[in-house]
Amino acid sequence: MKKILIIFMFFLIGEVHAQDPQFSQFYANPIYLNPAFAGSHGCPRFAVNYRNQWPQLDGSYVTYSASYDQYFKGINGGLGVIMTHDQQGKGTINHTTLSLIYNYHLKVNRKFTMMFAGKATWNQKFLDWDRLTFGDMIDPRRGFIYATGDVPRGGSRGFFDVSAGMVGFTEKFFFGVSAHHLNMPDESVIVGNSPMPIRLTGHAGAKLPLGGKSQYNTDISIMPNMIYQYQQGFMEMLLGTYVQYGAFTAGVWFRSRDAFILSAGINTGTIKVGYSYDVTVSRLNNGVTGGSHEVSLGFDLNCKTKKPSFRTISCPSF
Repeated sequence: MKKILIIFMFFLIGEVHAQDPQFSQFYANPIYLNPAFAGSHGCPRFAVNYRNQWPQLDGSYVTYSASYDQYFKGINGGLGVIMTHDQQGKGTINHTTLSLIYNYHLKVNRKFTMMFAGKATWNQKFLDWDRLTFGDMIDPRRGFIYATGDVPRGGSRGFFDVSAGMVGFTEKFFFGVSAHHLNMPDESVIVGNSPMPIRLTGHAGAKLPLGGKSQYNTDISIMPNMIYQYQQGFMEMLLGTYVQYGAFTAGVWFRSRDAFILSAGINTGTIKVGYSYDVTVSRLNNGVTGGSHEVSLGFDLNCKTKKPSFRTISCPSF
């Protein structure tokens, strides 16, 4: 625990930049992955996501997200709103964001469509100084019994950042790229400057029917996918696939160097419920961390007027 506290303080006061929170059910929270997914469903879409990373550690990471997006014919594109709240170290650091998205839909030809998005985000970051512990608080025999002589510095910061994304798709295949924090705002909550590093994402996937229907007259499809992410020297490659059997979907992903992701979900057409678990395979194994749990809930509502005539994207639900 002392080592964890020392590392945690190093991240607070050193020239170190953290990475953005990540969700394992990438397409249950599509506009977080890439703002160019806003409006891609056509009718109103709501999503709520919860992630608890490393619950067995005393200072775990818990992230919440809620979003809405929809296509509007009058502006030839989609609008989206997404709010996230990330807690680090049992609330020692809290980061809340509110984002607005506009996504332009371009029908290139009968078979290929592109979407281009911009996202504006207000960030509010807060450090609870009273939750921190320092070396001068420790008695060699009795533990943390003294008051620290450290003087609180900063504690809260609000800042604005912008992001952009693009998605192209056909009936069976899609690909996209996105770039978050393009203006690299200062995110430091203490003395000093800490530019928020740009996060780059590339992704691609396909939906391939396996041919015919099962004995229960149910469609079966396989959906191979890949995602590549880069932020401040941290690179991550994810390879995975989903199998869809009617309303049921199961998936497995491999995340470079450290984990497998197992997921399952049900999509009734209106309601989507998904669960995923990250199986850690690095030296920081599940026995130490407890892995990561994630739950998603989505609502795909009907349009009040006639459903837009543009082609919707065939990407996974979870």
